[in-house]
Amino acid sequence: MSKLNAKSGGDLKRRTYEGASGGNLSSVEILRRSVMSCLLWEGEFYESGTTISKRISSLISLVAPEEAMAIADEARNKMNVRHVPLLIAREMARLPKHKAFVAETLKKIIRRPDEMTEFLALYWKDGRQPLSSQVKKGLASVFGSFDEYQMAKYNRRKDSVSFRDLMFLVHPKPEGKEKEDLFRRLAADELQTPDTWETALSRGDDKKATWTRLLLEGKLGDLALLRNLRNMLSVGVDIGIIKSALKKIHSEKILPFRFISAVACAPELKSELEEAMLSSLAEFKKLKGLTAMMVDVSGSMFSYLSTGSAMSRMDAANALAIMIREICENAYIFTFSDRLASIPQNIRGFELISAIGASQKNSGTYLGLAVKTVNDMENYDRIIVITDEQSADPIPSPKTRGYMINLASCEYGIGYGPWIHIDGWSSAVVQYISEYEKTF
Repeated sequence: MSKLNAKSGGDLKRRTYEGASGGNLSSVEILRRSVMSCLLWEGEFYESGTTISKRISSLISLVAPEEAMAIADEARNKMNVRHVPLLIAREMARLPKHKAFVAETLKKIIRRPDEMTEFLALYWKDGRQPLSSQVKKGLASVFGSFDEYQMAKYNRRKDSVSFRDLMFLVHPKPEGKEKEDLFRRLAADELQTPDTWETALSRGDDKKATWTRLLLEGKLGDLALLRNLRNMLSVGVDIGIIKSALKKIHSEKILPFRFISAVACAPELKSELEEAMLSSLAEFKKLKGLTAMMVDVSGSMFSYLSTGSAMSRMDAANALAIMIREICENAYIFTFSDRLASIPQNIRGFELISAIGASQKNSGTYLGLAVKTVNDMENYDRIIVITDEQSADPIPSPKTRGYMINLASCEYGIGYGPWIHIDGWSSAVVQYISEYEKTF
C-alpha cells in the first residue's frame, strides 16, 4: 500500500499531466501507483481505462515476480481492490520468470468464488487456450475453500464459466468426505439453490418479507446491504431491523466511499452509516498534536469511479478525510484548487462532505502554492494531503512530517521526494498512518 521513497536506479524524471515534476520513479513505484486505486478498465480524468490496464500489463515484466505478487496481494487484501490483482496474475502467467509464482499468487488474491471465473475470463480474453499447470494448481488450491452456498450462488451465472465447468477444468482434490460429497453433487448438478435476495425476489417472493427475513437471519452480505438500502426502505422494511444490521457490518472490508453512496440513497440512515463507516477506527492510534489535512477539490477529482456510477474520486477523498479527521487529536482541514481554503474546525463526519464541497470552485490544481501557505502557518506536527497528484506547480518539501495520499492511477505523480507516499483509498491508508506514527 505504501512505502518510504527509494531511489529509482536511474529512471528518467517525468511530469504530471498538469506540468509539475512527477518524480524519479522506478517500475515498481509506477506499478504500485497504477494498481492501488484502480478499478479495472475504468477511465480517469487524465487517462483511459485501457491506457491504465495496458501500462499495468507492460510493467509486470519489468519487476521481479516476487514484487508483482506482493503488489497483487497488497491490492487485494489491504486495499480491497478486486479485479486488478487478477490481471496481474494473468500477465504473470505469460512470462517465463513469473509463471512459477502464479499458483501462489492466485492463492493469495482469490477470496470469492466468482473471482476464479473472472480470472478465467481474463485468461481467455484474447482467445480460449489451455490452462497452464500453475493456473490449474492455483485455482484447484482455493476451490475447496468455498462452501455449498457459495458454489451454488455462482454456479449458474450466464456471463461466465460455471463453477461445475471450473471443477472439471482444474480437477481439485477434495479434502475429507464432506468435500468429496460436495464435489460429487456439484458434478451431478445437484447443489441446493442458494437462499439469496436475488433468487428469492426472482421467484416473486414478497419483497418486504424477503428483505426482513434475510436481515434477521444474517444472510445478506455487507455490500449487498449497503447497495439495497433504498430498495428495503421503499417496500416498508422496519428501519429498526435495518439499523441493527448496519451495526454488524464489517466496515474494514468495504471501501469507505461505498458508505457515501449509501447515505445518498438512504439519508434517513445517515447516523448509522456514519457510525458503521467509522467503526473500523476503534483500534487505531490517535495522531497526537496538530494536523493539517489538505483535500484536493480540483476538477479532475470529480471523474467517476466506474461506468454508470455517481461516485467520484472526490467521494473517495471525502471518505478518507472523514476517517482521518477522527483519528486526529487536533486538526485543521483545508481544500485546494486554484487557492487554499479552510474548513471550520468543529465540523466532522458526513457534515464534512458539504463543507468541503462548498469551500471553493473546482478548477486547477495548485498544490505547491497550497503547501507553501500551510508551511508558513502554524507549527503543525504533520501535513496530510489527499489528492490525485496532478499539480500545475512544483511541490515544496513539507516543513514537518508530510503524507501524500494518492487516489488515482496516473503514471506519474508529485508525492515523492521527502513526502511519505501512500497509494490507495481503503481504510488501510488510515491504518498505515496510525501505525507509522507509533515509531515516533
